[in-house]
Amino acid sequence: MVKAEIIFRTLKVALVVIFGFFLFGPLAGMVLWSFALKWFWPHIIPQEFGLRYWAQTFSGAVGIGSSLRNSILIALTVVVLALIISVPAGYAFARFRFPSKRLLMLSFLLPQAFPQVPVFINVAQIFYNYNLAGTFQGVVLVHLVGAMVYAVWITTAAFKSVPVELEEASVNIGASRIKTVFSVTLPLAFPGLVASSIFVFLYSLDEFTGTFFVGVPFIETLPLLMYTATMGYNMQVSSITAIILLIPSIVFMIVVERFLKAEYLSKLGV
Repeated sequence: MVKAEIIFRTLKVALVVIFGFFLFGPLAGMVLWSFALKWFWPHIIPQEFGLRYWAQTFSGAVGIGSSLRNSILIALTVVVLALIISVPAGYAFARFRFPSKRLLMLSFLLPQAFPQVPVFINVAQIFYNYNLAGTFQGVVLVHLVGAMVYAVWITTAAFKSVPVELEEASVNIGASRIKTVFSVTLPLAFPGLVASSIFVFLYSLDEFTGTFFVGVPFIETLPLLMYTATMGYNMQVSSITAIILLIPSIVFMIVVERFLKAEYLSKLGV
């Protein structure tokens, strides 16, 4: 029994170590590359460390300032448009019965259901015909289409989690339907709307394929800058850009953990 317990604990520790290596190994390599001035095979760690590439990245020579500004502005615009569409749509999906309701809900999954490259190649061709290629508006539209699955599905789940009885009680004491929505439903669904907005923001911030086919060469975002640096084998700039993209993801995921409640997850679906 003692021997079996030792073997079991050893295997458990080994699995944790292996999992930690695959999870944190790439992150550790990325951090090392961001400070590496010289790193050649077969050396396990960089031969020389420094802040030269961090200084270059933020000096304006690399263009990270404009790329960061574009990424944030596009992401915020996508969040606002997604909320304008998803709040009434989510409320309708959560509260009303109408023909093809399930089919409409599933339609928001379609942009994520097919290979991205052929879809965005065709989208780019259409956008060229309407002078939307290489424009801020075109990139926003591409991001918005992909983000709607998070916006609509999470928003619908948030409204489903609000008991209908509370709305009926508000109406029974004299409040109108509109007032009930704004005074009862929206405040109770607000954490879910925040979680939906965060997912949409992070999706837009990290979106690459659609931006590449529709926005290049006039619109450059952080993922495009990271791709360009990687293709030029500038691992330092690529790693610094990846770290900058990673920071909001970690912060917002911590925030989402507080807002995305179990009752919202239980209401996801058609």
